[in-house]
Amino acid sequence: MVVALTSISGTALDLAAHIEAVSGPEQGAVASFVGTVRDHSPDAAGTVTHLEYVGHPDAPAVLERIATEVAAAHPAVTVAASHRVGTVLVGGLAIVVCAASAHRVEAFTACRELVERIKAELPMWKKQVLTDGSHTWVGSA
Repeated sequence: MVVALTSISGTALDLAAHIEAVSGPEQGAVASFVGTVRDHSPDAAGTVTHLEYVGHPDAPAVLERIATEVAAAHPAVTVAASHRVGTVLVGGLAIVVCAASAHRVEAFTACRELVERIKAELPMWKKQVLTDGSHTWVGSA
């Protein structure tokens, strides 16, 4: 069980850094998920220009707990996960998750579980800003 990296970041996320954090000579597979900001949403009646993420002060500890629990459930896997806060433009990275193991099945399984748990449990909210200046708030946990 290894958690190589967790962060709630106000700066751009780096996929390569996450891959490097989970990689090693014992790893034969690295699965990754990159969530990007898109220009539309079912919750918005217009074109999205950017998102403004706001995390609860406990968000870093919650992310660490989730990653630790997923890693414990998959002892042969190393995980890394980060989520942005602040303004993220369309195309920008909002979340990066990587999982590595000797075999692909374990890496894919842990990566998906970690992403789904973050989306369900991390106290993070997003303000979707539209081209007309209007906005909507969406809670992810």
